[in-house]
Amino acid sequence: MERRNFLRGAVIGTSAAAFGGTLMRGAAFAAPAQPGPGPYGAIGAADANGIQLPSGFSSRVIARSGQKVGSTSYTWHNAPDGGACFADGSGWIYVSNSEINPSGGASAVRFSSAGAITGAYTILSNTRQNCAGGKTPWNTWLSCEEVSLGYVYETDPYGVNAAVRRSAMGRFKHEAAAADPVRKVIYLTEDESNGCLYRFIPTTWGNLASGTLQVLVAGSGTSGSFSWQNVPDPDGSPTTTRTQVSGAKHFNGGEGCHYANDTVWFTTKGDNRLWQLNLANSTYELAYDDSLVVGGGAPLTGVDNVTGASSGDLFVAEDGGNMEICIITPDDVVAVFLRINGQSSSEITGPAFSPDGTRLYFSSQRGTSGSSSGGITYEVTGPFRA
Repeated sequence: MERRNFLRGAVIGTSAAAFGGTLMRGAAFAAPAQPGPGPYGAIGAADANGIQLPSGFSSRVIARSGQKVGSTSYTWHNAPDGGACFADGSGWIYVSNSEINPSGGASAVRFSSAGAITGAYTILSNTRQNCAGGKTPWNTWLSCEEVSLGYVYETDPYGVNAAVRRSAMGRFKHEAAAADPVRKVIYLTEDESNGCLYRFIPTTWGNLASGTLQVLVAGSGTSGSFSWQNVPDPDGSPTTTRTQVSGAKHFNGGEGCHYANDTVWFTTKGDNRLWQLNLANSTYELAYDDSLVVGGGAPLTGVDNVTGASSGDLFVAEDGGNMEICIITPDDVVAVFLRINGQSSSEITGPAFSPDGTRLYFSSQRGTSGSSSGGITYEVTGPFRA
């Protein structure tokens, strides 16, 4: 899947069929004055859970902060954030971070092959403000601390092995992680207004106990070539990791990160952008920038977590904005997939697909109350594109 250079050049007019227009390679885009539906059609009226979805899709509440999960005895954590799904025999597991400081961590919900909740439990505790993270190819969850000199913790979604702090992956304000099994590295975003993009090269792939932390080096523009350079002191003290390497490229608030098909996608909340690294030719560029939408009406604002479907579609969650998850298709259509009503003081977090791709999980971090104790975790089921 390649999506390149489609924010520069000609403007697309109001006949574009996408919510926000069609993004064309070599072209900027303009949102129609009255945005239209995306590949799943227009979203309908809010359901009983306050969620607007396209026809054929339905939602259910999986867990609420401070309440028991299903019929289990486990109490769901506050401020649910980044998440991922893992196969578990004929069923699966959804893991979710807790963005609380102190006493953060991560929890898991286990599902049967029919989608029934069969268990819930803690996989990480007593850490700080666990925001996003990433899934590894060897089926562990990297939970990242979004605090100054924060750590990455490698956790076991199945609840068997104790979590391990991975100090070699650097100490900084960690946000998300994305594994690249081709180059055998982990990409890491940094949630600072002058943050960097990093990659961690394990000494042995599959073992994160030791390795080399590198930072992306590039020019100041929105496109060009890039390289990697070793971070001399991954501990980040007394000099922060983002200021140790001359020429390191700085990004305005790194958030979600996703790897697929020789491409890394990551968001920056400070300027509401989606970036892409084209790993095959070592170039970077913008993939989405709401400020380039002519006449306003951008479908995607407040970019945050990002995940991908087997179809090649990207699903980007909003922190604020219109409380939407938006889709960006391989043919460069940007559209609203769902919207949560009545929760404007919250943010959408942790989007992740079940292993078979038929269910999408995510959370509203603060729910209707606007506080960390009001978090709600949802499941959406429907005819997702293969």
